[in-house]
Amino acid sequence: MQTAITRGTLAEVLGPRDGLGLRVKQMALVLAGIAMLTLAAKIRVPMWPVPITMQTFAVLTLGAAYGARLGLLTLVCYLALGAAGASVFTGESSGLAYMAGPTGGYLIGFAVAAAVVGRLAHRGWSRSVTGMVTALLIGNAVIYALGLPWMAYLFLAEKGAAWVMQWGMTNFLLGDALKLVLAALLIPALWKLVGDARG
Repeated sequence: MQTAITRGTLAEVLGPRDGLGLRVKQMALVLAGIAMLTLAAKIRVPMWPVPITMQTFAVLTLGAAYGARLGLLTLVCYLALGAAGASVFTGESSGLAYMAGPTGGYLIGFAVAAAVVGRLAHRGWSRSVTGMVTALLIGNAVIYALGLPWMAYLFLAEKGAAWVMQWGMTNFLLGDALKLVLAALLIPALWKLVGDARG
């Protein structure tokens, strides 16, 4: 008989749930998440009008799998490494100067979006494709809501609103849609595997 899992995230229901085992699991997940985020940032997929990285895919997938607190902790540690100069972001640049540049708002948006998607996942949204699509759309909206104003602050007076919208969002929407589809299929599929294993 299959056991129904109605609350929690994948990270919460798999492996130890308390004591030292839980702490070790959480530390391992944070390290694995940082590695995943770094690798995803370095992947560049040729696409029109601009190449895409898998960074937002990793951010939102981690949020859905880890939950709000562990997802946020992972992103904060990732950003802290980048701020300290580790080469974890897209390209070779890092440090506080890089984070104050055009991508700064988006990087902060990553952390907030991971927490938001993680909270929705804890409520069960990650168990269905429809729920995941909705959570991911909200997560993407959070990223742009924090990224675009910083882009506008830096470039609006010089480049204009159309340029900010094009290079701050429009050019990336096709890639975002493809990554959304991939994440929306992946997480519910993992939940199905968990359910089948517990059946």
